[in-house]
Amino acid sequence: MFCHGLISLDGGCQQLCHHRKIMSLCHSYVPNYFSIPDILATQEKVPCTFEVQVKHLGFLDPGSDKRDIEVGTNIELPFWMASVLKTQRPAIADVGLPKIFKESYRDILKADPVVVDLHKLAPYFYEFGMSLCMLNHRESPEIVNVLVESFKQRFRKILDWAQHSNIEVPESKKLDNAEKIIYQAGREVGSSLHLWLTEGGSLIMAAGMVMQHKKMKLTQRDLLQ
Repeated sequence: MFCHGLISLDGGCQQLCHHRKIMSLCHSYVPNYFSIPDILATQEKVPCTFEVQVKHLGFLDPGSDKRDIEVGTNIELPFWMASVLKTQRPAIADVGLPKIFKESYRDILKADPVVVDLHKLAPYFYEFGMSLCMLNHRESPEIVNVLVESFKQRFRKILDWAQHSNIEVPESKKLDNAEKIIYQAGREVGSSLHLWLTEGGSLIMAAGMVMQHKKMKLTQRDLLQ
């Protein structure tokens, strides 16, 4: 799921690889309704400012005893709910950025993303970030750039840990859920390769299709003689 998402993120942003320009993400990433990571990622809360009065939903504001939500009310809501409110026409609420994607945190990731504890920031950091960018926030281009560059630099380190360590490194606890999947997959591949190199494998045989093709060529040659 994660690899598909990042391919969509990187490839869906027009000219990102060639010109480093971030374009629209509207069609680049579509969360899967039945994906557990997507469900958990969209549980993250985001700040919302209501732009219209909403009747009978005052209970959503824990700091108010009013029956209705008034214009200008600020509430933190799960992303899945906030995105619905934002995409209505007209929009019911404006969605802000959670602190993990604000400028101060983006600067930390730009400086050295390898040392950042993404699991502590958000267990589904990349999934959440890609979903957040679908709302076309004015800072979405910057968020996209941080997601892609952070993944590129952290990916090299993850592969290094996976291929050159026989035991699980402590730093793996700082990986977000998607990175942990990549790390574990890398360790399994490394172990399999080491086993094959040390113990050897079975005799390599030609595929049945190849053998059949050779037989057909021999038969045709006999007919022509």
